[in-house]
Amino acid sequence: MEVIHKIGRRKTAVARAYVAAGSGNITINKKDLASYFTTATLQYKVKQPLALTNNESNFDITVNVYGGGITGQAEAIRLAISRAMCEVDAENRLTLKPEGLLTRDPRMVERKKFGQKKARKKFQFSKR
Repeated sequence: MEVIHKIGRRKTAVARAYVAAGSGNITINKKDLASYFTTATLQYKVKQPLALTNNESNFDITVNVYGGGITGQAEAIRLAISRAMCEVDAENRLTLKPEGLLTRDPRMVERKKFGQKKARKKFQFSKR
């Protein structure tokens, strides 16, 4: 099996995942998964597509991720790995699609407008 390269995005985070046959090692920005994502919730998000397709110990995954915060990065990695699992086996799509793991979350930060305090918050109007 050759290396499969897929991209995942979430907010401003972009993750490039390289999936190859192996023993289940996940490396993110040249660090181990546990040292890059210290909380169990984020580790679960990254491993979710592997767990649903029963491939936790079948592939070595190397990820380059940049931009955004840690939650956005974890979800970008999850999307990239999910897309790679679909390319490994088309049957995986039937398990990942209902869980919502193949859907790119389109929500982005709304820009700040001029004459306002934030994107939607206005300056306080005082009548004296």
